[in-house]
Amino acid sequence: MCLIYAGRYRIPCFVPYAVRFLRRSETSLSFRRNEPADLAATALLLACQSVCVMLDSRSSSMSAWLPKANAHRRLSAPRALCNALSAAYDPDMFQPLHANLSANAAATARNGDTEEPDFVVIDVETACSRVSSICQIGIVGFRNGAVAFEYETLVDPQDHFSSFNTRIHGIAASHVLGQPCFADVHGILQAHLNGRTTVAHSYFDKGALAAACRINDRAMLETTWLDSVRVAKRAWPELPSHRLNIVAKHLGIPLKHHDALSDARAAGMIVVKAIDHTGLQLSYWLAPQPRKRATAPPTPGPDGTLKGQRIAILGESRNGRLAQQIAANGGRIMASVGATTTMLVVAADEPFGYVRYDAEFKKAEARRLAGDDIHIVSASALLSTLPDRRDV
Repeated sequence: MCLIYAGRYRIPCFVPYAVRFLRRSETSLSFRRNEPADLAATALLLACQSVCVMLDSRSSSMSAWLPKANAHRRLSAPRALCNALSAAYDPDMFQPLHANLSANAAATARNGDTEEPDFVVIDVETACSRVSSICQIGIVGFRNGAVAFEYETLVDPQDHFSSFNTRIHGIAASHVLGQPCFADVHGILQAHLNGRTTVAHSYFDKGALAAACRINDRAMLETTWLDSVRVAKRAWPELPSHRLNIVAKHLGIPLKHHDALSDARAAGMIVVKAIDHTGLQLSYWLAPQPRKRATAPPTPGPDGTLKGQRIAILGESRNGRLAQQIAANGGRIMASVGATTTMLVVAADEPFGYVRYDAEFKKAEARRLAGDDIHIVSASALLSTLPDRRDV
């Protein structure tokens, strides 16, 4: 903290903090970031505003921004200082962000995109268990398989921060001090998302944005949603889990997990790689897919090495080639790991890697550790013990 002297009056101001905030900020105030005079003046006024917030003052006059010098008396601001600041700086610079940021930046958001993106991706982080408590937003536009533009901002959720959420994404109340609230950036979201295809990894982000719009009395975003989890499941059904970090690692996509911009970029790359992997264009992934009827597993043979075994399969269809071979040797195919399951066959090589995170694997492992008679084996290990492998 430093003291700004005005005659015999001393005004405490958090100028160093304000300067750091302004150098870090890209959009929070209208000023020339590389001009020392503008930076210092803006830092001074922001510091005065910080004092005003601490005093919970609602007055816009400079005299109201001055704190108590002692508990028993208040110093009034020198009129010369008030007049000089009022004359030198345009008060419109310090209008609320939704009057400045949203009106100006949102109006130029699309104009800043050199070409219309094929789709945009959005990810949000929340401050607490309320999905409306958005504290960070990341948006990435993709065109021709490459990043076309990016947008990221911290958001003041105007809600409390849960220690659990902070441990996940690292964002605390101190990080959003002076940042725009959701209402302030709503116009930017509209400019980037409305009328476009918007990708999100699961529909959590869609629900969070809808809740924030309702809480802040803002219009709903008018966009076509695409769930990249559904895309990943159909492109790489062999994966035991389709969580963002697992799919990103499988595909070699760089990821700083639970950073909104990095998560959005990774989710977009999953869609790009799914298109490359399958040869199916974006329109295919957007089209409603017919529901597949569950097919019955093969009937177990009358005898064989696996007669009496109740076997669940992980990583392959329960009526595929592996299931056919098991049934031919007397094994009964189960839909999932249950209390009567005697074996879990994993269509992967040991030590199984990410398969261990699958819920079915965890159930089988828990039963095995509890002393139940259940075996966990790889498909190759099981098939090596069977007499007939001609159909596999």
